[in-house]
Amino acid sequence: MGLLDKLSVWLGRGKTEVTVLVLGLDNSGKSTLLNTLRPPEQRLPHVTPTVAHQQDHFQSGGVSFSAWDVSGAPRHRALWERHYRRAHALIFVVDSADHLRLVVAREELALVLAHPDVCARRVPLLVFANKCDAPHALAPTQIASALGLERVSDKPWHICASSALSGAGLPDGVAWLARQLRDAHQRH
Repeated sequence: MGLLDKLSVWLGRGKTEVTVLVLGLDNSGKSTLLNTLRPPEQRLPHVTPTVAHQQDHFQSGGVSFSAWDVSGAPRHRALWERHYRRAHALIFVVDSADHLRLVVAREELALVLAHPDVCARRVPLLVFANKCDAPHALAPTQIASALGLERVSDKPWHICASSALSGAGLPDGVAWLARQLRDAHQRH
């Protein structure tokens, strides 16, 4: 727990507890990203691909995240919708060096955003353009365009370059999401 988190708890603000759904195609880096967000002493030395789903926890900016990592394998994508209703936010992870599957990622994200349990709510969307350090990785603006994010007007969204292995970009993205969720929590 960082100094600001400790101070906010001490001042009585407590923590905002939220459920976030972590989605993306298989091999985009979802599980590695969540492993990197854990405190160093809780990180696993090796991350294996998620089968079905698994829950993880991390904290940032006075927000306690309960993250559901749901497999991105084609046969498991139907499981995604089981989690939509209880999600306070979405993290969508894209392999920014996998140009061929950007069309599939766009289609899957469009299905998520069109689902009745998501489209009727102002659920913040954080997109990680992951593997930004890989050769031929596209810039976040190119990923945003490929995913059609400019058409998402009913939800706050943010995209940032990231590397789940090194942790680059993760703090900035999660800090944006924590601000969105804290502000929404304070409005209610």
